Amino acid sequence: MMTILCSLSVRVALILSLSLPWPALATETSNVVLTLPQTGIVPRELAIVVNEEDPLSIKAGEYYRQKRNIPQENLIRLRFPAQGNVLPRARFETLKAELEKLTPAHIQAYALAWTQPYRVDCMSITSAIALGFDEAYCSSSQCASTKPSAYYNSPSLAPYSDHKIRPAMLLAGRTFKEVKELILRGLASDSTYPIETGYLLDTSDKARRVRSVLYEESMNTLGQAFHIQRINANSIQNKKDVLFYFTGLTHVPDLPSLRFLPGAIADHLTSHGGTLIGSSQMSSLSWLEAGATGSYGTVVEPCNHVPKFPHPGIALWHYALGESLLEAYWKSVAWPGEGLFIGEPLAKPFAPKIVGMNHERALVHIFAPASKTVFLEASEAAIGPYHTITSYQLNPGRNLLQIPLPKTAHMLRLAFKPHHEITHSHVTRNADEHRF
Repeated sequence: MMTILCSLSVRVALILSLSLPWPALATETSNVVLTLPQTGIVPRELAIVVNEEDPLSIKAGEYYRQKRNIPQENLIRLRFPAQGNVLPRARFETLKAELEKLTPAHIQAYALAWTQPYRVDCMSITSAIALGFDEAYCSSSQCASTKPSAYYNSPSLAPYSDHKIRPAMLLAGRTFKEVKELILRGLASDSTYPIETGYLLDTSDKARRVRSVLYEESMNTLGQAFHIQRINANSIQNKKDVLFYFTGLTHVPDLPSLRFLPGAIADHLTSHGGTLIGSSQMSSLSWLEAGATGSYGTVVEPCNHVPKFPHPGIALWHYALGESLLEAYWKSVAWPGEGLFIGEPLAKPFAPKIVGMNHERALVHIFAPASKTVFLEASEAAIGPYHTITSYQLNPGRNLLQIPLPKTAHMLRLAFKPHHEITHSHVTRNADEHRF
């Protein structure tokens, strides 16, 4: 397993300061450039799609573009009915063809700036946009399995280039205030390396607690990097340190008593969490309204197939590598056709960051999901060739690298060997099938 880091070049003359427990370095002049490799999708690779018949969509899309410094040419305008939860397949096919035509070739993912519609016949709109409408991604009969995603647990940092998939996420909210707060939480999360608590709940609901088969493995894999609690209860109360929360119930009580950290992920395994408006079960929007930055739910009856819901360990593994919320969440669902992804797509709480540099050394903050070696490479020119001059051992969790700067090389970069994917024995396991 390997950590891949985010693309960033900073000249030594630049000093970045954070409220972190180490001294900042004074700004000094030098010609050395230190580059961190890319960890995931960056703003220029994300397109924002707005609905011109929805004033909230237009306002939210433009606000998001400005806050994330997304290029103006990445803002795509479509027109379709803004009322109603379901977009008919025929109308969607026309819309999808127009979207493909308007999307620049370098775009790797979409932020969809609306809340309704959230479904296209039997698929969620985020999956229909990403994968194209295909009935194979829907249950062909009651409680049937569905087509797997090629993006599942992928090491790819360029999903369209590698898989011809542009994963999508709804910037969802009932009001502009809610969407604005969601966006600001995502921004506030970037490179904060939160060390608060993740909660995995074994509820009393036998049909909906089926993801508990994944908990032990997730804790064994990530327990040194994160503080994880597995709890036998239907809810947690009065916790002020919620980094992630995975559970299974039709309705999750006590959400107003919780404090979610910026960048927090939370979802509940149930049939209709992705029915954002008018469901008899709790909407996934309730997680965002409570302060989470991302959530997930299915839009049609999925039955309790574990692969139709996020795998906590895989989501957190990719998040901890510095990938965006959109990438980590999408990679955690093996059969995503019926599932809806909502939240702030570019939130990156675990992306690495250059804290400060002077003519003698650089400070780099890096998070790792497991022990890993990172190599410092040097070259006289940006195009290379590069050669390894030293290596550093990363421990699980937060790391601070203090890198002495050589006198002879002007170009430095941190690099990792190719990594292999985390594997899980239960990810394609069929749980007992119940309609719920």
